[in-house]
Amino acid sequence: MEAAKAIAHEIGGLQNDALRFGLQGVKSDIVGSHPLETSYQSARKTQEEMKSRILADTYGTAFPLKMDLDRQILSRFQRPAGAIPSSMLGFEALTGSLDDFGFEDYLNDPRESETFRPADMHHGMEVRLGLSKGPVCPSFV
Repeated sequence: MEAAKAIAHEIGGLQNDALRFGLQGVKSDIVGSHPLETSYQSARKTQEEMKSRILADTYGTAFPLKMDLDRQILSRFQRPAGAIPSSMLGFEALTGSLDDFGFEDYLNDPRESETFRPADMHHGMEVRLGLSKGPVCPSFV
């Protein structure tokens, strides 16, 4: 039996590519960013489930399914990776997050910081098409 003479490799590289995305710590992979973040996400999920149950009881079972389909369609609509980020206005209007007052409203937007590295359009399209792995923008690591 002759061993294969080709070296197995992965197209596009690894997500832990230190040259492209910088050095990463192991702690960020294991632990979330803050302990309250998990409780906030679980409370938000239960609130959305209760809202869909109330809508199903009020308007019928097809209405929450239609809203979920609209949410899926609007969450996929994005501009190509580049200088102008997607605003996702339709998705924010559907989910009601336009009325939320987040930290970026009273602090600065993270995209306007001095440490923000602009997205590489070619790498962003490779990630979107599945040719490469990793975040679209190196600042999101």
